[in-house]
Amino acid sequence: MEYLSVFAYPLAVIAATTNISLLGQAAAKNIARQPEAGGTIQTVFILGAAFIEVLCLLAFVLALM
Repeated sequence: MEYLSVFAYPLAVIAATTNISLLGQAAAKNIARQPEAGGTIQTVFILGAAFIEVLCLLAFVLALM
């Protein structure tokens, strides 16, 4: 069963980086459309990226167990 952890963490990192890049792309598009809402969009982006990173760290901890 330990061989599964070899694949679990890299897959979690790939998923996390893909999702953060898609989130950043959407945030940039929305800020370009509505510059006055840039602060709110940036806040939502940072929160979303933080939640994705927490899930990636959780996958790391589970891969080590």
